[in-house]
Amino acid sequence: MGYCYTRESGLFVLADGMGGHPEGEVAAQMALQVISAMYQQEAKPEIEDVEAFFKKAIMAAHRQILRYATEKGMLDTPRTTLVAAIVQNNVAYWVHCGDSRLYFVRDGELLARTRDHSYLEQRNDPVRQASLPANFNRNVLFTCLGSPSKPEFDQTGPVPLQHGDKIMLCSDGLWGTLEDSDIVYQLSQQPVAQAAPDLVERALLKAGDRSDNVTLVAMEWEMPNLFESTRGSIITESIDDGVFASTVQAGAWDTDADDLDDAAIERSIAEINEAIRRSAARKS
Repeated sequence: MGYCYTRESGLFVLADGMGGHPEGEVAAQMALQVISAMYQQEAKPEIEDVEAFFKKAIMAAHRQILRYATEKGMLDTPRTTLVAAIVQNNVAYWVHCGDSRLYFVRDGELLARTRDHSYLEQRNDPVRQASLPANFNRNVLFTCLGSPSKPEFDQTGPVPLQHGDKIMLCSDGLWGTLEDSDIVYQLSQQPVAQAAPDLVERALLKAGDRSDNVTLVAMEWEMPNLFESTRGSIITESIDDGVFASTVQAGAWDTDADDLDDAAIERSIAEINEAIRRSAARKS
């Protein structure tokens, strides 16, 4: 996870590599780096079209993961979930793919939470309903970055922000252990600088030896000159135009939009499937 910001805009990103597939941590890191690199290129000092940026950035990250798998001759692809938010012009936008979540809390209430791309979460969606075997694990995700199929993702925003609003991005190691009500309560009772480590500690203690990785990044929105700022706040109005700050090492990724069309992605998928076919033929 990490965040980037300019004078007028902020990006928050969290990715969780998927188990059961190789090098999930590579896919997660790659997704963070690609999206951060594209944000740095386009936030001048804000993102002109956030919805279009999210679409392009997610497909760029997906394409880079597929390219990585192809170049290494992997028979299975690294995969990751993703959730990201952009805050600018007093509003928030967010996008997610998989089961990494975003929580939006105001005045002690949960105003919004992303809905996982799992059969369990989507069971009431008539578009996604399907006839499944009785023993099917409904927690299985039906989309992610890095899979041979084109990723599905959902976007929300713009959502107007008020002073004290809190936004948290987290992995399933947190929400899979703590109830939503507990998460909202902890976020509401303390500044995020205290609530975030407390939530991680609670999840780790409750899960014990069964704990998955617990990762989160959270922010609290403050209106300038309305109240005394929380200690440690970042006041972006003091940042010069053209200055970019980031906790993510962006890396030198090829994020050329012309190389991210459906045909290019299909070529990578075909190459992976051909490698699988050749491997199966050798074994037989």
